[in-house]
Formats: sequence, C-alpha cells, structure tokens
Amino acid sequence: MDFETIREYALSKKAAKEGMPFGDSVLVFKVMNKIFLMMNFEVPFELSLKCEPEWAVELRERYEAITPGFHMNKSHWNTVVMDGSIPRKLIYEMIDHSYEQIVQSLSKKLKQEYNLIK
Repeated sequence: MDFETIREYALSKKAAKEGMPFGDSVLVFKVMNKIFLMMNFEVPFELSLKCEPEWAVELRERYEAITPGFHMNKSHWNTVVMDGSIPRKLIYEMIDHSYEQIVQSLSKKLKQEYNLIK
C-alpha cells in the first residue's frame, strides 16, 4: 500500500481532518481533534495507530513490522512499518479500529452533532 492510498482512506472517515501539528515530517489524522492515525514520510513510511491493548500485543507478536507506538502510549498505540509484510486487509482493519477507538471515546453530544452514531 502506498502513502496516498492510506491518506485517502483516512480522509474518507466521517469528520476526519488532516494536519501537520508536529512539523513537516508527520501527517496527522484526527476526528474531533483526537488523533487516530499518524504517518511519517520515511521510506518505508510508518503508521501509528490506536489499538485496544490486548489486540496490540497480539499484533506485535504476530508481525515483526508492528511494534509499540513510537512516542505514544505503548499500551494503546502501535507503529506499523509499511514494508509490504502486513496484509492490505489488516491495515484497513487497524485503521478502522483506531478510528472507532477514538469515536467511541467522544461524548454522545459530539457523536450526534457529527452524525457519528451508528
């Protein structure tokens, strides 16, 4: 998967916005000002994704390219090296999961305001 495919997928999420609050080396995706995905511009590029702690550990044990979140809470964030070793379907699943983790943490009022309630 390439950088632009990930970017487009992240922006397809309801109320998702992108920005570069940490400088020009990291692209950040947020929903309601809460980060659900970060990507750097290295080769291969890396993703940082929020993850339920038990699944985060399971993914790290299964895939060498998935490690505890760099500069993030290591219990709740994974860093994924996009070296082609992770199946495309799983990458999408991890992005969806990260987004949902953030949406679930929002107040009911915010969820309703931005039509995020399923």
